[in-house]
Amino acid sequence: MSIESITESRRPKVELATGFGDNDDVLVLGLTTGDDEPDIVSVGTLFDDAAASQILGSLAVFGASGKHGELTKIPAPPSVPVGYILAVGLGAEEDLTEELIRQAAGIAVRELEGVTTAVSTLSAVSLPGAAEGSVLGAYRFDFYHSAKSLPSSPPLEVMRLLTADTTSAAGEILERSLAIADAVGIARDLVNTPPNDLFPASFADRAAALGDAAGLEVEVLDEQQLADAGYGGIIGVGQGSSRPPRLVRLAHRVSGDAPTVALVGKGITFDTGGISIKPAANMDHMTSDMGGAAAVIATVVLAARRGVGVNVIATVPMAENMPSDTAQRPGDVLTQYGGTTVEVLNTDAEGRLILADGIVRALEDDPQYLMDTATLTGAQLVALGARTPGVMGTDDFRDRVAEISREVGENGWAMPFPVELRADLNSRVADLANVTNSRNGGMLAAGIFLREFVTGAAKGDREGVQWAHIDVAGPAFNTGGTWGYTPKGGTGVPVRTMFGVIESIAADVAGS
Repeated sequence: MSIESITESRRPKVELATGFGDNDDVLVLGLTTGDDEPDIVSVGTLFDDAAASQILGSLAVFGASGKHGELTKIPAPPSVPVGYILAVGLGAEEDLTEELIRQAAGIAVRELEGVTTAVSTLSAVSLPGAAEGSVLGAYRFDFYHSAKSLPSSPPLEVMRLLTADTTSAAGEILERSLAIADAVGIARDLVNTPPNDLFPASFADRAAALGDAAGLEVEVLDEQQLADAGYGGIIGVGQGSSRPPRLVRLAHRVSGDAPTVALVGKGITFDTGGISIKPAANMDHMTSDMGGAAAVIATVVLAARRGVGVNVIATVPMAENMPSDTAQRPGDVLTQYGGTTVEVLNTDAEGRLILADGIVRALEDDPQYLMDTATLTGAQLVALGARTPGVMGTDDFRDRVAEISREVGENGWAMPFPVELRADLNSRVADLANVTNSRNGGMLAAGIFLREFVTGAAKGDREGVQWAHIDVAGPAFNTGGTWGYTPKGGTGVPVRTMFGVIESIAADVAGS
C-alpha cells in the first residue's frame, strides 16, 4: 500500500478558472435563499440575464429553495456550455461562512461521481472553502475493495473553480488549501487502514517514510530502546501484544531562535481494553484509536511541506492494547518516563499512559507550546457528542486552540479542569492512579491526569509551557453516514485545528 494519501491520481485535479472551458460537463451553481425565490451565485459575466432567468425558472419547477445542502439537477440553457447544472443550496447569504461553503462543496462533489470535469461558482464565495470541500468530499478509501465491490462510477476527475481573481494570491490560496486537504487525507488513510496491516511497527514505518519524503528529521525507538530508556507507560500498554510498541519522533526545524511547537498523539493501533476488556459490540471501531497519532503525523508533514516559520516536533507513541498472559493487570504499578509511578486501575485507560510518556519526552525539547491529541475518552462523546472535540489545558492557549478549531470548521470547545477532580486520581500505592473511582467528569479527569506530566509534580516547574489537550474520541471517526465533506470512517480531525494554531504562532513571530 502506498504511504502517500490523496495524491493527484486519487483526488480531483483542482484548478482555477475565469469562465467556461471546452470540456466542462457540469456547472456547480451556488444557490442562496432569497425573499421570494433563491438567488444564484455567479461570477462576473458567466451568463447573461436571459440564461439566469431560465435557470431560476427551472429551479422553481423543481422546487429548489436554496436551503443549505439541498441538491437540484436541472438542464442547462442553450447558452450555458455544460451538460447540466447541479445547484447546491448555501442557505441565507448573510449567514455564509467558509465552513458552510466547504460543506456544500463536499456535498456537491459526491453527486458528481462519473463526471469528468465540473466547474463551480462556490469559489466566488470562498475559494479555500470550495477547494478543501471539493477534495475532502471526493475522498475514497478503496484499497481493500476487490473488483466485486468497487464503486461502479469513478470519482470526479477535474474541478475548475471559478474566480474573478487571477492574481498569484489566488494561486497561493489554492495551493495552501490543497496541501491542507491532502494532509487530512493522510490522517484519514492511516485511521482507515485495518489493524492487521497497521500495527506499531508498520505504523512507525509509514510515519518514517512520510517524514523522510517531507524532509523531516526522523527517529524511531523499538521496544528494547523504549525499555532501556524507561518508557514504562508505552511498554506497559504494549506488553500484552505480540506486536511490540514503538515511539516515532518527527521534527521540522527552522532555527534555534524560532519558537518550538510540540505535538503528541495517541497511537493505539487497536484497543481491546486489555484485561479490562471492552464489550464486543462496536469493538471494530477501535481500529481508530490511533486517530490522534495520525493527525499529529499529518500535521508535522504539512508544516514541513508549507515551510512554516516555527519548529514543529512530533512525538508519537504507538502500541497495541491486547489481553494475554503477558498483559499488564489492574493493580500493576508502572514507572512512567521521567520517574512518576502510576497505579493501573483500569487497563482500558491506556491512552493516557502512553501519552504521559510522550509528553514528558516532548518537554525535553523545551517547547513554548504543546498540543496533544487523542481518541481518549468515551466521556467526550457523552459530554460533547460525535462532532465536537473537547479542548483542555492552560487557559489562554486552550481558548486560542478552541477558537481556531471553530474557525477552521472542526468545532473544538474549551472545557474546564475542576479543582475537586484532582484528588480522585490519588493512589494508595503510587504517585497517581490512571482513573478515578467515579463516572463523573471522565474527560476532564483524563486531562487532569495528563496535566500532571505537563505542569505538575511529574515534571517539575513547567509553568511557561502553553498546553492544549484535544480529545477527539468521537470527531476523529465517523460511525454514521456521510455529511458535508466528512466520509464514513476516519475524518482527519484535528489536523486543520493543529495546523491553524501552528500558522497562527508563526504569524505572531513574523509580526514581532
